[in-house]
Amino acid sequence: MTASRMTLQAIRYVDGDLTIIDQLKLPFVEEYIPIRTAKEGWHAIKEMRVRGAPAIAIVAALALASELHQLATNNKLSAVAEEVRVFIVEKLHYLVTSRPTAVNLSDAAYKLEALVTERANTAGSAGHDIATVFIRAAENMMVKDVEDNKRIGQNGAQWILANALKSGASKTSILTHCNTGSLATSGYGTALGVIRSLASNNGLRHAYCTETRPYNQGSRLTAFELVHDGLPATLITDSMAAALLARTDADVNAIVVGADRVAANGDTANKIGTYGLAVLARYHGVKFLVAAPLTTIDLATKSGNEIIIEERPASEVTRIKGPSQKDDATGGLSLETINIAAKGINVWNPAFDITPATLIDGIITEVGVAEKDPSGHFHLDRLFP
Repeated sequence: MTASRMTLQAIRYVDGDLTIIDQLKLPFVEEYIPIRTAKEGWHAIKEMRVRGAPAIAIVAALALASELHQLATNNKLSAVAEEVRVFIVEKLHYLVTSRPTAVNLSDAAYKLEALVTERANTAGSAGHDIATVFIRAAENMMVKDVEDNKRIGQNGAQWILANALKSGASKTSILTHCNTGSLATSGYGTALGVIRSLASNNGLRHAYCTETRPYNQGSRLTAFELVHDGLPATLITDSMAAALLARTDADVNAIVVGADRVAANGDTANKIGTYGLAVLARYHGVKFLVAAPLTTIDLATKSGNEIIIEERPASEVTRIKGPSQKDDATGGLSLETINIAAKGINVWNPAFDITPATLIDGIITEVGVAEKDPSGHFHLDRLFP
C-alpha cells in the first residue's frame, strides 16, 4: 500500500466546516455533502448517508459543533451559559434518536452532556465558553478515533498471527462482514483496520468480504475500500460463506467483524448476518473475532437480550439501486432504483442480530484483546481504567 492509497476520508472537518461522503452513492459516485446543523446530521445518520457506529457518533457531535460554530460566528449564540447548555443537551437527545442500536452515539452524547454541564456549573462561565468546550471535545473525538482504530488494528493483527494460523504459516486469509473501515469510522477502521494492519506487516494473504444484504455495505463500501488500498481481496454473497470456509484452498483462518454494541457479557449486536457467520466459524474451526473500541462496550447492558434491534424499511429488501447501463451521451452517471421482489410480499428487515458470547473467541479493543476465562466468560469491565 502506498501512502497515497491511505488518504480515503469519509468525514472532513475544519473549523466548523463539516462534510461527509454520501455513502448512498458509493461506489459509483464520490460526492461530499455539507452538514451544517444537528438536524442535517440527524437526517444523514437516519438515511444512512453515514453509517458505522463510530462514524455515527462523530458525525452527530461534529454536526452540532458546526451549528454552534455558525451561531457563534453570526453572534446568535446566547451569552448565558445555562441557555447554551440546555440548547446543546436538547440537540444531543434529538441526535440519539437517529439510530437506537449503536451505543457509541448515546455514549458520546452522555459524556458530552456531562462535560458541558460541568462547565456551565463553573462560576463565571458564559455561553461562548460552553460552546467552545463542546466544539473542542467533538473535534478531539475524531482525532482519538483514528488513534484507537490503529491500535485495534495492531492488536488484532498480532493476535491472529499468534493464535489463528496453522503451524508454519506466516500469512492469513480473513473474512469480514459489512463495512468497518474508513467509511464506518473517522479513518482506518476497526475490523477492516485489522486487515489493513495485517497487510502493512506482510501478514495478509487474502481478504474476503461479504456482500452484506440487504444494504450491500460489503459490495458497495468494503469492496470499494479494499480496491482503493490495493489489497488482495474477493467479494462473495452472504450465502457463499459456508462454502468458502469449507474450501481448504481458501484457508480462511479468522472471521473479523465490527460491532454496534457489545454487552457486558460479550454478546454482540452487529450487522444482520453476523450471527450466522459465527455459527459457521465454530463448525469449521475458524476463529471468530469482534473488533470494537471501548466506546462500543456497554457495561450497563448485561446481555444481548437487552439490546434494541432496529428494523429498517421493507423497501431496502424489495428494491436495489445502481447505475444505469444505458448509454449516456454526456458521460454522466444515472442511478436507478429497481424492484427485485414480488409485489405485496411481507418483509422482515432487522438491521442487526445478536451473536452470543459463547461463539466469540476474542474482542479486539484499543487496549488489547479480551479473551474468555477457563469457564467461558468475558470480563470486559477489566478493560476499563
